[in-house]
Order: sequence, then C-alpha cells, then structure tokens
Amino acid sequence: MSPSKQDFILAVEGLTVSFDGFKAVNDLSLYLEPKEIRVIIGPNGAGKTTVLDLICGKTKATDGSIKFQGKELTKMSEHNIVRAGVGRKFQNPSIYEDLTVFENLEVSYPAGRSVIGALAFKRDAAVIEAVEEVAETIFLTDMLHQEAALLSHGQKQWLEIGMLLIQKPDLLMLDEPVAGMSVAERKKTAELLRVITENHTVLVIEHDMQFVGDIADRVTVMHQGKVLSEGSIDHVKQDPKVIEVYLGH
Repeated sequence: MSPSKQDFILAVEGLTVSFDGFKAVNDLSLYLEPKEIRVIIGPNGAGKTTVLDLICGKTKATDGSIKFQGKELTKMSEHNIVRAGVGRKFQNPSIYEDLTVFENLEVSYPAGRSVIGALAFKRDAAVIEAVEEVAETIFLTDMLHQEAALLSHGQKQWLEIGMLLIQKPDLLMLDEPVAGMSVAERKKTAELLRVITENHTVLVIEHDMQFVGDIADRVTVMHQGKVLSEGSIDHVKQDPKVIEVYLGH
C-alpha cells in the first residue's frame, strides 16, 4: 500500500519554472518519505539542480507546490526554508579553509546563526558535544584541530555535510557529493549517508551509477524538466526510455 500524502516529508506537485519561455522544470511531481535516500539522475540540462534550487528557495517556481512537512515552501524566503529544516550542499565544498575542522562545525551550530547569536555565542558543553558527535559521524575525529585547508577533497565534502548535520535539518539535499572522490572515499560516503538516514531524509543528485546503486532507496530519472522514470535502481536501469536518453547501451 502506498503511503498517504500525509506520510510524505516532501511533496512536490506540478512544479514548473520557466526562464524566458524555456521550461527548465516542467510539471514535475515528486514525493519523499521520511528517512529515505532518493537519488535524482538524468542527462545534463535535465533540470536536476534547478529542482534543488526551487526546493531551497534560491529560484522561485512559476507554478506548482512544494510542501515540506505540511508547510508550503514556494512562498518562503531561503532563510526561512533553512529554519524549517531544509539543508543544502552545493557541488563545490564551501568550507572555511583557514579555520579548523572544529571551528567550521562550531560556526555552523544553530546558536551562532544570527548576529546576536554569534556575539553571545559561547563554546559551551553542548556545542563541544555536538561538534564531537558530528565529527565522529563524518570520519573526522582525528582531524578536529587541523586546518580545513589540509583535508583531502573527500574529507572537505564530508566536513561540509557535517556543517549541515550540526544544524539538524530534517531534509539534506546534496548535489553530486562524490564527484572527484577516490573509490575508498565514495564507499565511506555511502556508509555516511546510510547513517544519516537513521534521523534524516536525503535527496541526492548524482551521476556515478555505482554510487547510486549503493545508496538509493528510490531513483527518479529526469529528462527535459520532467520525470522520465522512477523506482528502484534495477527498475530504472532496465527502463528502455532511461537506456535511450541516459544510460546508452
């Protein structure tokens, strides 16, 4: 039995955005269940990143609805969408290279978010505990007091995921999180995402089909701004439409 709409953490319906008459996302509907890892795949220009931009409020929808835990996001500011529990990691890591791993996590801690919060911010036991807990999750306990600039590419990606995690979002959106990673780092990232979904829902855009197979509960294939196919990784890999436009022979 499929869940009722009330069970979805994210319900995107009829989502459309036009840029100068070109529909980058065209009447798209997408439903995510709590603690699911959903991966969006598809050729370049399919509208994948635009969907994340629409959910986090960076781009405003022309039409349609985005409900997150029952709240309509299309009318909310980016800031309020973050406060509602949506975290977004972009393709290139945006960490503070000259700060330590600890400090990067600390500045992301919710109490330090507003200017007043930052001024009144004290490194108390709760902050230290939160930082240490997240550092362990993202495999960086041994690097806590290293400058972030010294981390490998993969470790920088994990740190940025940690900077989201410490804010305790209910939904994490990750754009190509394993791009440029070694095979070992990709495996550990798959492990990390599995741990994260014990408490969070994760929406990922990815090209690496091996990694998609390792992590995805469900896969949504986009093409020309629409959903082309959706289901398990095996289902979409065998779908003739997906083979034709994306996977090749």
